[in-house]
Amino acid sequence: MMKIFYLILSLLFFLFGLAQINDPDPWLWLTWYFFVAILLGMAAFKRFFNLAIWIGIGAALSGFVFLMPDFMQWFNDGMPSIVSSMKAESPYIELVRETLGLLLSLFALIGIWIYSRMNRRISA
Repeated sequence: MMKIFYLILSLLFFLFGLAQINDPDPWLWLTWYFFVAILLGMAAFKRFFNLAIWIGIGAALSGFVFLMPDFMQWFNDGMPSIVSSMKAESPYIELVRETLGLLLSLFALIGIWIYSRMNRRISA
C-alpha cells in the first residue's frame, strides 16, 4: 500500500517538475521537483538517502522562510486568486505558487523521513 502511495506521489512531483518548463526560472524548479520525486520513488522501494532527505528539508525550509514575507503580503491582501495568468501588476502569483510548492515538498520530505524511521524500527 505504501509503495503505491509513494509511487503516485513520485509521479505527481515529476509532473510538477514538467509543469515548470514555462516558469521564469525553470531549471531551479524542475531540478527541485525531480529531486523530491526521486526521493519519493526511492521511498516506495524502502531505499532512503537520509543525507539527501535532510538537505532537502533544509532547502525547503530556507526557501519557505525566504518567500514567507511575500506569502504573508498576499495573505494580508485578502488572498487574491493565484490561478490567473501572471502579470507585472500581480507578481505575488509566482511567489505564492513557489511558496506553496515548497510547502508541499517539505511535507513530502518530512513524510519520507518519518517513513524511513518507521522502517528502521521494523527491520531492527
